Amino acid sequence: MTHERDILVFGGTAEGRQLVEWLNARGTCHVVACTATEYGASLLPGGEHVQVLQGPLSAEQKQQLMDEHNFACIVDATHPFAMHISESVAALAANHGVDLLRIEREQIESGHWIGVASAEEAAAYLAGTTGNILLTTGSKDLATFTQAIPGFETRLWVRVLPVQESLTHAAQLGIPTDHIIAMQGPFTQAFNSALVRELNIAHLVTKQSGTTGGFAEKVAAADECNIELVVIVRPAQEAGLSLEDAKRELEKRYGF
Repeated sequence: MTHERDILVFGGTAEGRQLVEWLNARGTCHVVACTATEYGASLLPGGEHVQVLQGPLSAEQKQQLMDEHNFACIVDATHPFAMHISESVAALAANHGVDLLRIEREQIESGHWIGVASAEEAAAYLAGTTGNILLTTGSKDLATFTQAIPGFETRLWVRVLPVQESLTHAAQLGIPTDHIIAMQGPFTQAFNSALVRELNIAHLVTKQSGTTGGFAEKVAAADECNIELVVIVRPAQEAGLSLEDAKRELEKRYGF
């Protein structure tokens, strides 16, 4: 069925979820929300105005989606580190002549940390250090750290999403179960600080994920506990809109 007022939203991020919730509550359009993971899909609201698609879309699936819907615009609310997804979303919009809005997560510039360009660079740096490490970059790059850091079995603690895929992946890499912290964030400064002290952490590793990713709370905790913060800095992108600006733009342009 073709809807006259449809919007396509990519992203299982907090910003994407908040945008979908806002659109669903207003009821002014039909939302097709795409997330890469089952976990991301589970966090999105259900409702008569929302259709959730889970998992990477093939070229054929994307074409079918564009054929079935008359999208007023496409919103890229994906994670700031998911550059390849942003590029594919931009190409989809350009190829079909559909407006594209990209939501840019607010970036925090202040703080004292060691900036690196990638997980590989972070792992190489940590391989030359001593002391316990708390890794908060998710499960995707775990192998990069376990392969590079000698004695990771005793030095490395990982905080990952509480989903079976992450737990299985960590266990298969040889990370002891008592070094796996499966919890959904973001976390407060107090919680981060308590964890750092409990595990006697010397190095906290994170991505420069912005305010909704709990980055400021990690910076503050590292400062409070006087430990080293290793930050995988955000890739350079074209400027986007804040979540609130994106809402205003959708309302102004399309009456959503």
